[in-house]
Amino acid sequence: MDDFLSRQRLLVISPHADDETLFSGGLMSKIKSLGGEVFVICFSVGNLDHFDDKDGHIVERNVRQYELGKAMEVLGVDDHEILFISDEKHLRMDAIPRRDLVNLLEREARLATEKIRPTMMVLPAPSFNQDHEAIYHAGITCTRPHLATLKSFQNVVLIADMPQLAWGRVGFQPNVYVDISGEHLKRKLDAYRCHKSQVRPDPHQGSVETVELLAKMRGREVSLEAAEAYEALRFLM
Repeated sequence: MDDFLSRQRLLVISPHADDETLFSGGLMSKIKSLGGEVFVICFSVGNLDHFDDKDGHIVERNVRQYELGKAMEVLGVDDHEILFISDEKHLRMDAIPRRDLVNLLEREARLATEKIRPTMMVLPAPSFNQDHEAIYHAGITCTRPHLATLKSFQNVVLIADMPQLAWGRVGFQPNVYVDISGEHLKRKLDAYRCHKSQVRPDPHQGSVETVELLAKMRGREVSLEAAEAYEALRFLM
């Protein structure tokens, strides 16, 4: 598996800054350590008013942008891009026509699939979050089956795990596990800590402790110290 990962060009599709690390911080760390390439597209950042901030402080979009950059440095990714730095678009991806979202992923973004031609992609799972739902459907459309001679084709398409997926009608059913024991779990947690404005106190789903516990639980499912879990939409060898 290490040889396989060393040859991958991974593109992680993240609805918001911090999702990329929750989804695939360990996988990104592992691929980079093995000599592969890693890219991240974050769809949007914007000013954010947290429900649990009783003082009414606004987390400004430039803070989210800075935190993402620091997390990407920790993970050593080759490049990352934010598509919308805008209050009008943030948390409103469901208001953008799917065709436009797909066009960004396939053609218009600086790290679009036709430009970097990834071999592996990670998409968000559908959930109660409207942006995750919209980006999931756009990602599914982008990675639809076709002739690899006609447009960029990803042999591996994975749907990512995260703590919030425990809430909803459709349960997450992983069938691919990535061993992130040791240094890769540490690097994932260090990268997540960079998203200071988003980290919540334990036992919140957004706490560092919860992210660590999820990795250890997924690891125990396959007798490892720690793992990231995915649903494989396509795994072509």
